[in-house]
Amino acid sequence: MDSQYLWRLAIKICGALVLFFLIAPILAIIPLSFNSSSILSYPLEGFSTEWYAKLFVDDRWWNAIRNSLIVAAATVAIATPLGTFAAVGLSKVTFRGKPLVVAALMSPMIVPTIITAVGIYFMFSKLGLANSLTGLVLAHVALAVPFVVITVSASVAQLDPVLLRAASSLGAGAVTSFRVVTLPLILPGVISGAIFAFTTSFDEVVVAVLLTGPEQRTLPRELLSGTRENLDPSVMAIATLLVLFSTALLLVFNAIQNRSRKLRD
Repeated sequence: MDSQYLWRLAIKICGALVLFFLIAPILAIIPLSFNSSSILSYPLEGFSTEWYAKLFVDDRWWNAIRNSLIVAAATVAIATPLGTFAAVGLSKVTFRGKPLVVAALMSPMIVPTIITAVGIYFMFSKLGLANSLTGLVLAHVALAVPFVVITVSASVAQLDPVLLRAASSLGAGAVTSFRVVTLPLILPGVISGAIFAFTTSFDEVVVAVLLTGPEQRTLPRELLSGTRENLDPSVMAIATLLVLFSTALLLVFNAIQNRSRKLRD
């Protein structure tokens, strides 16, 4: 056999093994969600959709899903425009303290989440925002904005400055130029940033544990409680649905990226 063929085959096998190592823990929960037994173990004792049916009659899960969707939607509504304006603004100006500003914007991604959560908890406790969805939304906005800034900045960096100069020469002001020229071209990046903001909020649990009370429990916090306090098999059912939901978001993100590449080409 050709040595290059063997080398390519070895690379493909290694890639497949790494991929299997990464997704195996996720795929392992799916069969458990259909187990007829309340004991989560292999081999399965039988096939049943009992745990999925339980989700539709358990108000605890519905309240958690509702809270998570409310918080995630509010986070997207606030973080997306903030991150977009920050990315566009930083791309247009140069000043001595710009690296410090960028570092401050990116700090929620760099600093361990538990440190950020503790700091937010002590600050929000003094402001009366603890144990409220409003406080959780503001905290998630701080965590989500850096993701929006990164994705939008990547789109802004690919803008042709000639288009902006042409719009300016035709009499378009800054607002009109942004609305007519800049925004349509960076829209794939904005949508991608919104998806990242949504997933950042929807999956976050550390801040939610510190800032929410019994009435504001989000879905990740409820899942954590279901695995720590009392191992509830319905956790596997909701986890499987979350895997499917995350996969759908990933497909949407890939479709947006493909559309963005076609527009650039």
